[in-house]
Amino acid sequence: MGSRWTVEQVLALAPDGGSVKAARTLARPRTWSALGSTDSLVWGKCQGSAREPYQVTVDVTEPAFRCSCPSRKFPCKHGLALLLMWAAHDGAVADLDTASDFAAQWAAGRQERSARRATGSPPDPEAAATRQAERERLMTAGLDDFERWLFDVVRQGLATVRTQPPQFWDDTAARLVDAQVPGLAERVRTMGAVVHARADWAEYLLDQLGRWYLAVRAWRRRATLPADALGDLRALLGWARRSEEVLAGERVHDRWWVLGLRQEEDERLLSQRTWLYGQNSSEMVVLLDFAAAGGTLRVPQVLGSVLDGELALYPGSAPRRALLAGEHTVTTGDGLPVTDTVLGALDKAATWLAGNPWLDRIPMALGEITLMPGEQDAVLVDRAGSALPVAAGTDVWPLLALSGGHPVEVFGEWIDNRFHPCSVAAAGKLVSV
Repeated sequence: MGSRWTVEQVLALAPDGGSVKAARTLARPRTWSALGSTDSLVWGKCQGSAREPYQVTVDVTEPAFRCSCPSRKFPCKHGLALLLMWAAHDGAVADLDTASDFAAQWAAGRQERSARRATGSPPDPEAAATRQAERERLMTAGLDDFERWLFDVVRQGLATVRTQPPQFWDDTAARLVDAQVPGLAERVRTMGAVVHARADWAEYLLDQLGRWYLAVRAWRRRATLPADALGDLRALLGWARRSEEVLAGERVHDRWWVLGLRQEEDERLLSQRTWLYGQNSSEMVVLLDFAAAGGTLRVPQVLGSVLDGELALYPGSAPRRALLAGEHTVTTGDGLPVTDTVLGALDKAATWLAGNPWLDRIPMALGEITLMPGEQDAVLVDRAGSALPVAAGTDVWPLLALSGGHPVEVFGEWIDNRFHPCSVAAAGKLVSV
C-alpha cells in the first residue's frame, strides 16, 4: 500500500476554518462504518442527520472527493474527517485489497468519463438511460414520502409545526437530499428559521406548502409537461443540467445590457446573480455563478456594460437562466434600456408567476420612480402614484443620495412582495446600491 498523508496535508485542503473544526469533530470511528482504503481510494459511511449514512469517497491520487451530503463546500467536512482518520493510521481505516461497491462504482464512473474526454467518444446512451431511470426512481420515492409529510403538517395544524425543533425540518430536508432532490430540500431546511422570523409566517408557510405540493403533483405528470414547465420543475427540485447540454441547446444573439448584480453568501456558498436584458429580443435573463464560502467568484460583468454576442438559454419559463456562449464584444451602455411603471412591472410579474409558480425572484426595471422614506419602511412611487414597498432592512440612503429625492430609473428584484434595489441610473450611468 502507498504511504498515507500527514494531518497537515489533509488540513491544507480545507476551504475554511469552520470546515477544519467540523472535520475534527467528525473524525471519530464511532460515527463511521464501512471504512477502508486502497492505494488510490479512501472510503467510508458517516451517519449524519439523514436516515441513511452519507457515502464518502476520496481519490487520493488527485485528490478528488465525492460525498452524498448536501454541503456545497469542497471538500466537505465528511471528506476531510475521513482523510484525518486515514492519516492517523491507527487501524480505523484499514488497508484493503478491493474497494467497497459505492467507492468502486464512483471511481469507475470517473475513469469512464476521463476516457471519453481523452478519445472524444460520445457517452453510452444505454448507461445514461439506466442512470436517469435510477435517479427518477429515487426521486419518485422521495417525493412520495415528502407528500405524506406535507399531509401530516396540514393535519397537525400550522401552529403545531411552529413549535417543532430545527431537527423536524432538517430531517425532512435530509431525506430529500438522499432522494436526490437538493433544491427542494434547501427550501424546506430554510423554512425552519423563517417560521420564527416572519410576522406573516403562517400565511407564508401555507403559500410555500401549496407550491411544494404542486411540485409533487407536477413530478408525477412530468412525461406530459411542456418543455418549459419541466425545466422550471427540474430547477426547483435541484436536478441540474450539465453546461455542455445547455450550450448545445437554444441560443440567442443580442446586445445584452447588464442591469444589476446581486451577491449572497451563507456558511456554505457564495452566489452571484447577473441580470441581463436583450435589446432586440426583449428577453430578461440571469447568469448564475457559485463558489464555496470563502472562495472567489469569477470576475463579474461590469454593471452598465453591453455584451454583444450569444447566450445559451436553459430550458424553462421567462425570466430564464443563461450561460455565456463564445466571445462577446463589450461596450458601455447609457442608463436602463427598458423601464416599466409600477403597475406594468406588477403585471409582468404576475404573468411570469403564472408561467412558473416556483419563481422566487423577479427582475423589475422601474422608470421615473421616487424614493419616499418612512418611519419604518420606505416605498418607491411612480408618476401615477402607484407604490412598491422596499424590503425591510434595506439601506436606502445610497439610493436617496444618488437620486436627490428626484425621480430616477431603478433596477431591482421583487422577492416576497418586497422590492430589493440593485442599481440606479445616475448621471447617465448605472450605479450599484
